[in-house]
Amino acid sequence: MGLGRIAGLLEDDALREKPCTHAGAICADGEFILAAGADTDETRRRIFSERWGREGPLPVYACARTMLEAHTPDVLVVATHPDSHERYCALAAAHRVPLVICEKPLADSLRAARRIAALERKGGPVIIVNHERRYSLDYQKAKPLIDGGRFGPLRSVSARLYMGTRRLLDVLWHDGTHLADAVMYLTGMTLEHRKTWGAPLSAARGTAWLSGQLLRKGSPEEKSPPVPFVMELGAERDHLVFEMTFSLERGRLRIGNGIFEVWESGPSPYAEQFRSLKKTEDGFAGKTGYFANMLRDAAACVRDPARRPLSGAGDALKVVEYLESAGRRRRAP
Repeated sequence: MGLGRIAGLLEDDALREKPCTHAGAICADGEFILAAGADTDETRRRIFSERWGREGPLPVYACARTMLEAHTPDVLVVATHPDSHERYCALAAAHRVPLVICEKPLADSLRAARRIAALERKGGPVIIVNHERRYSLDYQKAKPLIDGGRFGPLRSVSARLYMGTRRLLDVLWHDGTHLADAVMYLTGMTLEHRKTWGAPLSAARGTAWLSGQLLRKGSPEEKSPPVPFVMELGAERDHLVFEMTFSLERGRLRIGNGIFEVWESGPSPYAEQFRSLKKTEDGFAGKTGYFANMLRDAAACVRDPARRPLSGAGDALKVVEYLESAGRRRRAP
């Protein structure tokens, strides 16, 4: 449901790793067949039908309900704007679709996100949310470096997000959702917002800083000290920046778009009786497989309904809780 950029159009970007869309991943995977698509826009329906049909035009519909009544899918992909996610997840539950792959963020308000998560708890479809970094091999490689003890305890996390000249609040909800989820995935902790300063989030100019902390909740380590967190959210740049720095007792990890750096502590070459950081790894080689790996997780969940996905509704709900505490996008319904 939804036949726009992330559904299939981004496959035309010559520089992106492929597959980079839902339809691209489905058609590249051996376990799935793309059965149909739906969108209210006639042009998008035509483009999607002509491009993704295996043996002639793919069936397309103007209405998701009509599509689900005509087909009995194992998976419904919800690739629409966040304000419609709850409606389509509920529609999937009503038609007993076993699994939904839902675009991020889970919803455009905390109340709606909670209702979507409740659908799954009440016996509805398993919900995978496209927080794609959880499925990306560079992030999967980074996770044990942070929680494996090689560099000692995590001491602080900083992040930077620039997205041109859009309103800062929109950048936070559109791309900050990926950043917040990646931080929680890599640390295994829950992100909690405390304070915002700098430019107002309603502005499309300047820079805002969001400070908070990472907490271990619901685990034997729950009483461990919180880890400080700060995000720099900037407008008025002509470039994209998406990066995180994890400072540990004996090292540092920097990861983001086009970035994979590991720094390790050692005797300083600059001063006696001091230690300095030396870069020991720079760059990630090969494909990350982010979309393909998400679809493999979906296939495994369809085969085994008891399996919990790597990027589930509960994880995505924590992200919306953080986003709304930092800046509510609109009045919740």
